[in-house]
Amino acid sequence: MSAHFSDSNLRPDPDPELVAIADYVVASAAFNDEAYQTARYCLMDSLGCAMLALKYPACVRHLGPIVPGTTVPGGVRVPGTGFQLDPVKAAFDIGCTIRWLDYNDTWLAAEWGHPSDNLGAILAVADYLCRRPLPNGRGSPITVRDVLTAMIQAHEIQGVLALENSFNRVGLDHVVLVKVASTAVATRMLGGTKAQIIDALSHAWIDGQSLRTYRHAPNAGPRKSWAAGDATSRAVRLALMTLNGEPGLPSALSTPKWGFDDVLFKGNRLKVPRAYGSYVMENVLFKIAFPAEFHAQTAAECAIHLHPLVKDRLDQIDRIVLTTQESAIRIISKTGPLHNPADRDHCLQYIVAIPLIFGTLTADHYEDKISHDPRIDAMRGKMQVVEDPRYTREYLEADKRSIANAVQIFFTDGSATPKVEVEYPLGHRRRRAEGIPLLVKKFQENLATRRPAAQAKEIMDFCQNRNRLEAMRADEFMALWHHETQG
Repeated sequence: MSAHFSDSNLRPDPDPELVAIADYVVASAAFNDEAYQTARYCLMDSLGCAMLALKYPACVRHLGPIVPGTTVPGGVRVPGTGFQLDPVKAAFDIGCTIRWLDYNDTWLAAEWGHPSDNLGAILAVADYLCRRPLPNGRGSPITVRDVLTAMIQAHEIQGVLALENSFNRVGLDHVVLVKVASTAVATRMLGGTKAQIIDALSHAWIDGQSLRTYRHAPNAGPRKSWAAGDATSRAVRLALMTLNGEPGLPSALSTPKWGFDDVLFKGNRLKVPRAYGSYVMENVLFKIAFPAEFHAQTAAECAIHLHPLVKDRLDQIDRIVLTTQESAIRIISKTGPLHNPADRDHCLQYIVAIPLIFGTLTADHYEDKISHDPRIDAMRGKMQVVEDPRYTREYLEADKRSIANAVQIFFTDGSATPKVEVEYPLGHRRRRAEGIPLLVKKFQENLATRRPAAQAKEIMDFCQNRNRLEAMRADEFMALWHHETQG
């Protein structure tokens, strides 16, 4: 006779990690002035990045209804286009354009990511709620202040969970945290209760998660530019399904054998190292000068400084020594052919070569026309990448969070440039006073690539007037960015 075993079907209380997120998003927001100011700049910068991305056909081909020609009267507007879509596809499109050029904000810890990726869900839900017919003839009065509050919350959820949980170490992409954060705030914005937020979050965790292979050699490709849009749109879908009655799975994380922790996180327990507040928004990193993977931002700045010393001696370079952190070596140091723009903007050596040669680095430098310049690969072949243990250590220290790089060039005649070192990128909190005016300038320039001068000025005026902007209805704000024609 064989023994008979049965699993207990007693439902446990929800995992405390889910409860903590739900408690946070349903509590009355009491964020400080710095958090709201930074969120406003983040909103501006993210939408500016979206406008610039619309220059690139590889991005634009992902936009619009799934079935061509489908219309959604009163649907969610996709900034910079004429599309009006259902909120799920609109979240994808908004998230895709914000993320496409790898130029939006960044958070670096044990895990990294781009918290403004959550704006796909936040803006889509905000516009949807404002335009959804209610008995009084108008939708819910969601304001830009509400959008900023949701941004602070989404940044915090994604960033706090990234502090000590390294999903990339087990092969998972960081967009799992975009899905989780977006699910929480979208469900709350849509009117979900604490219990419904917990239910929706459980689905976000058990959804199965993206593998990081599309960010690494030899498979780096454009999926990394739409992965966030995919995650944030899935969050809206899960939120809507939950509010339509879909039950959750209370121990989605902790169930032995079948839960997220055991199946996808190699038996590790999810860590929540600090209470949720507004820490992440206050300390978020902006990409101000260069559309490049953040571990290489200071390396590009070093190369800009060295350009005047090498621009007339490129053929005399013997070797280039790049000193960096362990994370940069693991994530973006690569040799061999680079197959597409997404591959190039995640290559430390390419990101350094371009400003050494041209004195600048823009999104256009990743396109095929420039990448075929033989000087680039010749220079990449002369680069030696080494780790400085101090850079690695201070990258992880909470009171520093530096992202240091250094570049030094040695010539065939035995001479060398100074070793140029930059420890904190321009978008770091320690350089806010220097960076914010340049961030506003970046926004203005990106806005001009897509909006007529008069409309660009109107948007700029609204965004610069904080009180007026925060009081504005979200649908009125979204209308400022809308084209009358499709695409």
